[in-house]
Amino acid sequence: MWAKSSKDLNMKTILLVVGKTVEPHFITAINDYVQRAKRYLTFDVEVIPELKNTKKLTEEMQKEKEGELILKALQPGDVVVLLDEGGKEMRSVEFADYMKRKMNTVNKRLVFLIGGPYGFAPKVYDVAHEKISLSRMTFSHQMVRLIFVEQLYRAMTILRGEPYHHE
Repeated sequence: MWAKSSKDLNMKTILLVVGKTVEPHFITAINDYVQRAKRYLTFDVEVIPELKNTKKLTEEMQKEKEGELILKALQPGDVVVLLDEGGKEMRSVEFADYMKRKMNTVNKRLVFLIGGPYGFAPKVYDVAHEKISLSRMTFSHQMVRLIFVEQLYRAMTILRGEPYHHE
Protein backbone atom coordinates (compact mmCIF):
# COMPACT_ATOMS: atom_id res chain seq x y z
CA MET A 1 0.00 0.00 0.00
CA TRP A 2 1.09 3.53 -0.62
CA ALA A 3 -0.33 6.83 0.48
CA LYS A 4 0.46 10.02 -1.37
CA SER A 5 2.84 12.14 0.69
CA SER A 6 4.34 15.57 0.23
CA LYS A 7 7.49 13.79 -1.06
CA ASP A 8 5.51 12.39 -4.01
CA LEU A 9 4.38 15.89 -4.91
CA ASN A 10 8.00 16.98 -5.37
CA MET A 11 8.69 14.39 -8.05
CA LYS A 12 7.27 15.12 -11.47
CA THR A 13 6.78 12.22 -13.86
CA ILE A 14 7.17 13.15 -17.52
CA LEU A 15 6.55 11.14 -20.67
CA LEU A 16 8.75 12.78 -23.31
CA VAL A 17 7.87 11.76 -26.86
CA VAL A 18 9.13 12.61 -30.33
CA GLY A 19 6.29 13.70 -32.63
CA LYS A 20 2.66 14.24 -31.79
CA THR A 21 0.01 11.55 -31.65
CA VAL A 22 -2.17 11.87 -34.75
CA GLU A 23 -4.73 9.04 -34.63
CA PRO A 24 -7.92 10.35 -32.96
CA HIS A 25 -8.71 7.08 -31.16
CA PHE A 26 -5.21 6.99 -29.65
CA ILE A 27 -5.43 10.67 -28.63
CA THR A 28 -8.72 10.00 -26.81
CA ALA A 29 -7.43 6.91 -24.99
CA ILE A 30 -4.05 8.47 -24.11
CA ASN A 31 -5.72 11.59 -22.72
CA ASP A 32 -8.07 9.44 -20.66
CA TYR A 33 -5.21 7.54 -18.98
CA VAL A 34 -3.13 10.72 -18.53
CA GLN A 35 -6.03 12.29 -16.62
CA ARG A 36 -6.47 9.13 -14.55
CA ALA A 37 -2.75 9.03 -13.70
CA LYS A 38 -2.81 12.68 -12.66
CA ARG A 39 -5.10 11.73 -9.77
CA TYR A 40 -2.13 9.95 -8.20
CA LEU A 41 1.00 11.83 -9.21
CA THR A 42 2.26 14.94 -10.95
CA PHE A 43 2.38 13.74 -14.56
CA ASP A 44 2.66 15.39 -17.95
CA VAL A 45 3.30 14.40 -21.54
CA GLU A 46 5.80 16.61 -23.36
CA VAL A 47 6.08 16.45 -27.14
CA ILE A 48 9.22 17.20 -29.12
CA PRO A 49 8.14 18.27 -32.61
CA GLU A 50 9.07 15.73 -35.25
CA LEU A 51 11.72 16.69 -37.76
CA LYS A 52 10.79 18.19 -41.12
CA ASN A 53 12.24 17.06 -44.47
CA THR A 54 13.47 13.72 -43.15
CA LYS A 55 13.59 12.14 -46.61
CA LYS A 56 17.00 13.80 -47.09
CA LEU A 57 18.32 12.36 -43.83
CA THR A 58 19.76 8.92 -43.18
CA GLU A 59 18.36 7.00 -40.20
CA GLU A 60 21.48 7.87 -38.21
CA MET A 61 21.22 11.57 -39.06
CA GLN A 62 17.58 11.59 -38.03
CA LYS A 63 18.39 9.87 -34.72
CA GLU A 64 21.20 12.40 -34.09
CA LYS A 65 18.95 15.41 -34.76
CA GLU A 66 16.16 13.97 -32.60
CA GLY A 67 18.76 13.22 -29.93
CA GLU A 68 19.82 16.88 -29.85
CA LEU A 69 16.18 17.93 -29.34
CA ILE A 70 15.70 15.32 -26.61
CA LEU A 71 18.83 16.50 -24.77
CA LYS A 72 17.59 20.12 -24.95
CA ALA A 73 14.30 19.07 -23.34
CA LEU A 74 16.03 17.44 -20.37
CA GLN A 75 16.82 19.35 -17.19
CA PRO A 76 19.66 18.98 -14.68
CA GLY A 77 18.75 16.36 -12.10
CA ASP A 78 16.35 14.45 -14.38
CA VAL A 79 16.29 10.69 -13.96
CA VAL A 80 16.01 9.49 -17.56
CA VAL A 81 14.40 6.16 -18.41
CA LEU A 82 14.31 5.02 -22.03
CA LEU A 83 11.38 2.95 -23.21
CA ASP A 84 13.52 0.69 -25.34
CA GLU A 85 13.21 -2.83 -26.73
CA GLY A 86 16.55 -3.71 -25.09
CA GLY A 87 15.38 -2.63 -21.64
CA LYS A 88 14.30 -4.56 -18.60
CA GLU A 89 10.92 -6.24 -18.84
CA MET A 90 8.59 -6.08 -15.84
CA ARG A 91 5.20 -7.38 -14.89
CA SER A 92 2.68 -4.69 -13.93
CA VAL A 93 3.13 -5.34 -10.21
CA GLU A 94 6.91 -5.06 -10.62
CA PHE A 95 6.47 -1.75 -12.44
CA ALA A 96 4.26 -0.55 -9.57
CA ASP A 97 7.04 -1.42 -7.12
CA TYR A 98 9.54 0.33 -9.41
CA MET A 99 7.40 3.48 -9.35
CA LYS A 100 7.10 3.29 -5.57
CA ARG A 101 10.92 3.17 -5.26
CA LYS A 102 11.27 6.10 -7.67
CA MET A 103 8.74 8.19 -5.75
CA ASN A 104 10.88 7.67 -2.66
CA THR A 105 14.22 8.47 -4.31
CA VAL A 106 13.75 10.89 -7.22
CA ASN A 107 13.79 14.52 -6.12
CA LYS A 108 12.98 16.32 -9.37
CA ARG A 109 11.75 14.73 -12.59
CA LEU A 110 11.42 11.10 -13.61
CA VAL A 111 11.46 11.28 -17.40
CA PHE A 112 10.33 8.34 -19.52
CA LEU A 113 11.43 8.73 -23.15
CA ILE A 114 9.87 7.37 -26.33
CA GLY A 115 12.16 8.05 -29.27
CA GLY A 116 11.49 8.56 -32.93
CA PRO A 117 10.89 5.89 -35.56
CA TYR A 118 14.52 4.70 -35.57
CA GLY A 119 15.12 4.70 -31.83
CA PHE A 120 17.62 6.73 -29.85
CA ALA A 121 20.93 8.35 -30.75
CA PRO A 122 24.01 7.10 -28.86
CA LYS A 123 24.17 10.39 -26.90
CA VAL A 124 20.65 9.75 -25.56
CA TYR A 125 21.69 6.27 -24.40
CA ASP A 126 24.67 7.94 -22.72
CA VAL A 127 22.49 10.16 -20.51
CA ALA A 128 19.93 7.46 -19.69
CA HIS A 129 19.90 6.01 -16.20
CA GLU A 130 17.82 2.97 -17.13
CA LYS A 131 15.97 1.23 -19.95
CA ILE A 132 12.57 -0.42 -19.69
CA SER A 133 10.93 -2.59 -22.34
CA LEU A 134 7.14 -2.71 -22.49
CA SER A 135 7.25 -5.90 -24.54
CA ARG A 136 9.47 -7.98 -26.78
CA MET A 137 7.00 -7.19 -29.55
CA THR A 138 7.26 -4.06 -31.66
CA PHE A 139 4.43 -1.53 -31.42
CA SER A 140 3.79 1.71 -33.26
CA HIS A 141 5.05 4.75 -31.35
CA GLN A 142 1.47 5.90 -30.87
CA MET A 143 0.51 2.54 -29.39
CA VAL A 144 3.52 2.58 -27.05
CA ARG A 145 2.32 5.90 -25.65
CA LEU A 146 -1.08 4.41 -24.86
CA ILE A 147 0.39 1.23 -23.37
CA PHE A 148 2.78 3.23 -21.17
CA VAL A 149 0.18 5.65 -19.77
CA GLU A 150 -2.20 2.75 -19.08
CA GLN A 151 0.57 0.89 -17.24
CA LEU A 152 1.46 4.01 -15.25
CA TYR A 153 -2.19 4.36 -14.19
CA ARG A 154 -2.34 0.62 -13.41
CA ALA A 155 0.81 0.92 -11.26
CA MET A 156 -0.75 3.71 -9.22
CA THR A 157 -3.94 1.71 -8.62
CA ILE A 158 -1.85 -1.31 -7.57
CA LEU A 159 0.02 0.83 -5.06
CA ARG A 160 -3.26 2.15 -3.67
CA GLY A 161 -4.81 -1.32 -3.49
CA GLU A 162 -7.61 -0.25 -5.83
CA PRO A 163 -9.55 -2.87 -7.84
CA TYR A 164 -8.41 -1.92 -11.39
CA HIS A 165 -5.68 -4.60 -11.55
CA HIS A 166 -6.50 -8.32 -11.18
CA GLU A 167 -3.89 -11.00 -10.50
